[in-house]
Amino acid sequence: MIRTLLVDDDPLTLELHRTYLERIEGFVVGGECTGARAAVHAVLDRSTAEPFDLVLLDITMPDGSGIDVLRALRARSASVDVIAITGVRDAETVRQMAALGVYQYLVKPFPFARFQERLIDYRTHREQARATAGEATQAEIDALLGRATGTVAVPKGLSADTLQRVTSAVRRGPALSATEAAELLGMSRVAVRRYLEHLASTGVLVRSARYGARGRPETEYGWKRREDEAD
Repeated sequence: MIRTLLVDDDPLTLELHRTYLERIEGFVVGGECTGARAAVHAVLDRSTAEPFDLVLLDITMPDGSGIDVLRALRARSASVDVIAITGVRDAETVRQMAALGVYQYLVKPFPFARFQERLIDYRTHREQARATAGEATQAEIDALLGRATGTVAVPKGLSADTLQRVTSAVRRGPALSATEAAELLGMSRVAVRRYLEHLASTGVLVRSARYGARGRPETEYGWKRREDEAD
């Protein structure tokens, strides 16, 4: 579970974000803060049994800004990830937050669907980054740098989020057929096969024939890097 700290000076906003986060699989609310100093203390508190993985960070607070929080955390080498959630649209603020390594910058107000999309994107990035070891492919380097949505070009009709889910599923385990991937991801076989074929055509995956006891061979899709390492 991705242990998340919610930071916002508005109690109603905290409640809304908590409700949103609880609807997304893989996340748990580990704490809430209404100020900048409290947020820094919560992340750096070594007495906490489990550290925070992610901070949903407001920019404007009475005792400091989200920029102050992020500067303090980076100065102390805190490796926690941060998604800014704010009504501030100032370009200079965005640039400063980006320079300090914020993963996403989400402008209020927004519907649940947009919040969900950004959090799932982060979850996929985290899964892919944690699975990477040894010499990395360009796609894996992009994921480690937090560029998850840009690892593979997304053609019209395909979803960037779903493409990342399919990529991550094949990356983690053995080669999958379209039927197996569909069952794993809760998608239709026809839909998941479009993503697998796209990944194969761009060189991310490789196709191979799987021969069973009876009937025609089934196409399976494996991670390209496995084939490279076997040579």
